[in-house]
This record gives sequence, structure tokens and C-alpha cells, in this order.
Amino acid sequence: MRTADFDYDLPTGLIAQRPVEPRDACRLMVVERASGQIDHKTFRDLPEYLREGDVLVVNETRVLPARLRGAKDETGGAVEVLLLRPRYGTTWECLVKPGRRLKPGAKVVFGDGLLTGLIVDVIEQTGGRVITFSVREGTFMDAVHAIGEMPLPPYITASLDDPEKYQTVYATHEHSVAAPTAGLHFTEALMDEIQKRGVHVARVELDVGLDTFRPVAVDDPREHVMHAEHYRVPAWTADAVNEARRRGSRVIAVGTTSVRALESAYNEQTRLVEPSEGVTDLFILPGFTFGVVDALITNFHMPRSTLLMMVSAFAGRDLIMRAYETAKRERYRFLSFGDAMLIV
Repeated sequence: MRTADFDYDLPTGLIAQRPVEPRDACRLMVVERASGQIDHKTFRDLPEYLREGDVLVVNETRVLPARLRGAKDETGGAVEVLLLRPRYGTTWECLVKPGRRLKPGAKVVFGDGLLTGLIVDVIEQTGGRVITFSVREGTFMDAVHAIGEMPLPPYITASLDDPEKYQTVYATHEHSVAAPTAGLHFTEALMDEIQKRGVHVARVELDVGLDTFRPVAVDDPREHVMHAEHYRVPAWTADAVNEARRRGSRVIAVGTTSVRALESAYNEQTRLVEPSEGVTDLFILPGFTFGVVDALITNFHMPRSTLLMMVSAFAGRDLIMRAYETAKRERYRFLSFGDAMLIV
């Protein structure tokens, strides 16, 4: 297995720059693993593929306005900081640009002095920085909400008129630096219809972090080191999932982040999902045995990405690559604001 096995040509024109309105009007490719059949639907057709008793698992994490634009205290040079995850108090791991000029001891000023960041360490593995922030008034999160911007992926160059378009309708706890994008297609009305059909909606959290922005750079993907992300599977979700599996109903994950949370909480010995909270660096590659997930709703992912490797593990590489070539031919929209795929 090589990283090149998960490469494909992605025309720039197929990278969605804006979400479809309304959310559930995007296209939905339905891929059947057993037969290899590929059908073309609209996302609002999703309830047709759900059954009474199924459990639909969503990632309820909310995106933090984590992109901060500031200036180096000494020179006034422009600096961009992306908050990744807190270490303690107001000290955070961050990505910075330009990174080489920001050494420990350097100060960055944001929002006319509302927020100041002191570089305290370099993260050798990622090239990021550890920054301790101080606030002129109010709390750190108050300042972030006052001056922060939605951290859209670098391949989205169009401006976003409404930051809520990069949030799911069921988002609650604000911890992520990227949206769990498979969930962006749901509307409140669609969620209501799904539940009226007897489908149970359960929630997990996985704070989407650095690996969303990092392609696999090594030739052998098994040598890739996943960035650890915080996750939580509450007891009531674990109970709902275990009960569904006991009675033979399906567990349908909305997004790769929900898959990672569920499979991280799965105990192979007891064959149960256990209430869990912690960090996971689970990297799902072809050959992985899924203990929990029966079907997956996902978007179309970047070439050579860990996300493409995961869906290849779930459906088989050959079928996924054929589905992607079909999507290109049919002019599906790719990546975060793009169309969706249901793998059953």
C-alpha cells in the first residue's frame, strides 16, 4: 500500500467555493458496497435510505472563529495565527504564518491591542507554535469572538457572507478549527423528517484539528503520524448504538469524524461501544476492521488525504476510486462545501 494509491486528479473547477442553498439541495451519490452500484440523488432524498430503528450518529462540535490576523510587535509585519487546541489556560497550540520569523519571545498584537500573543515554544513535528495569550479586557474567548474569523480551508478562496454556513444546524460545543463537513447538508426540517421515520439521532464530539489541513506526505501511509484530537462518546449515545447493534439495526455515521469517535470508543473484547472521553490518533487504513459503523455519509475528499484512505477502508479502494471518477465525470462538487456520498 502506497500513498500514491490514493491520488487522483482534482480539477480546480470542481472544488466548491460556496455551499448550496438550501443545504439539502446538494447532490448525493449513493454507493452500495455489496453490488458496486452507484446512484445519483439529492441530499433531501436521504430519508429514503434510512430505516426505522437505525441510529444516525452526528458530530455536534462547533467551529471556533480560530483565524486571528495580527502584527508582529517589533516590526508591524503581518501575522496570521490559527488556533488549534488549548494546552492550559490561555496557552494554545497554533499554526502561524510566516512561521520562521516567529521565534520564542516574539510578541504578536491583535485587534488594536485587545489581544496579545507571546510565542513560548516551537512544535517541531508540525512547525507550529505554542502561544500564551493575554487579553486587555474581558475573557480570551470574548476577544476571539470579537476579532476571529472562520477558518475556512485554504482551497476555499471565496469570501463567506454568513459564518453560520460553515456550522452544522446541530452544532453545540465550540472546539473545532474545521467543520465536520458531511453534516453541513442537514437542515432542521430534514432532521425532523428523519426522526419522524423512527431513526434515532445520537451525538458524539470530535474536535476537528490539524489533519484536516495536512495531506499525507510520506510514501507509505502507515508511517504517517496522525494528530491527536479530543473526542467524547456520551453514555446515552453508547447505549443507543449498542442497542441498535443488538437488535440488528444499522449505525450510520455522519462524517469521518463520527467514525473515528465511534471506533475509538469500541471495545473489541466486549464488542460494545463504551462511554469515552479522551484523545484519539486512530488512523483508519484499508485492512481496518470496523466494529461499529454500518453506513457512512461523507463528502468528496482531497487526494492523498487520510479521509480518502478511511472511506477506501470502508468501501474498498477500487470502488471508491471508481466513484470519484464518476463524480468528476458527472461534475459533482468536491471538498468542504461540495456534494455528499452515502456508502451503504
